[in-house]
Formats: sequence, C-alpha cells, structure tokens
Amino acid sequence: QVQLVESGGGSVQAGGSLRLSCTASGSALIDYYMGWFRQAPGKEREFVAATRWIAGGTIYGDSVKGRFTISTDNAKSTVYLQMNSLKPEDTAVYYCAAATRYGRTYTLSSAYNFWGQGTQVTVSS
Repeated sequence: QVQLVESGGGSVQAGGSLRLSCTASGSALIDYYMGWFRQAPGKEREFVAATRWIAGGTIYGDSVKGRFTISTDNAKSTVYLQMNSLKPEDTAVYYCAAATRYGRTYTLSSAYNFWGQGTQVTVSS
C-alpha cells in the first residue's frame, strides 16, 4: 500500500509559477512510477508528467512540455511538479499517483493504482 499526500496548490495569475509536492508513505521505496494528472470541470483526467523514483527519466504531456518539470527527492520520498508560465487552461485539480505495476503505459491513468486526494490549481487571466 502507498499513501500519497499532495500540497502546494493555490491561485496564481497567468504567467506565474507554482510548485506541487507529493509525499509517499506506507511502502518501501522501490523503483515504481510516479505521475501527475489533472482534471478540469467537465473534462477527462489528463496526463501531465511522470518519472521513476530511482531510474529517473521523465515523460510529459504535450500541453505542458517546456513549462512543467517533474522531479524527485528520494530522501524525502517526495515528487515535485514545478509549473512555470502558467495559463488559465492549466486550471484543474492536480492528482499525484503511483504505479507499482510494471509494463504499463504510464501516460494512462489506468496504469496507476494509488492516488492522492488532489490539490486545486487556479490560474487567472
């Protein structure tokens, strides 16, 4: 079992920055994937970014490439999402997720078996 707790959401004007954090607990820190997804009202959950705890490597959704950066601090069991040049269309609830099963397509929400509670990000124009 993995428990995930997100923090760092809030409101910001367009062009601003926010950093989201997600701290994992409850399971040994093995080399599984950590991902960020977001869901805006009336829309499907969208892949944002993913990485692996130990092997590293990153994947980004097309809409955030060049603006968002995912990173980890293994000593703190925390994954971050640095969001720069924010746009109103980035407004959504952002979810942290863990995928402890291998051989999945990690841009799909179905690959992830543990989820955080979500944190709201609001970008005003």
